[in-house]
Amino acid sequence: MVLSEMKQGSIVKILNTDRVSEIVRRRLIDLGMMEGATIRIKRILPFGGPFAVEICGQWIGIRRCEAKSIEVEWAS
Repeated sequence: MVLSEMKQGSIVKILNTDRVSEIVRRRLIDLGMMEGATIRIKRILPFGGPFAVEICGQWIGIRRCEAKSIEVEWAS
């Protein structure tokens, strides 16, 4: 599954970010969003807008095109 397929309120674990561009991946890692991290989808904005996710107590906006490149699984 990819992040863009998740619904608002879902809690997921990041599996792979290799398909995201190097610059974006580096920035996501700086913010704590790396493989193995658990995130909660807080908001999905309409009309192809970004996803707002919460990780480590902070909210991060992720473009939908990047969300389509981040592989996730349901958090246990």
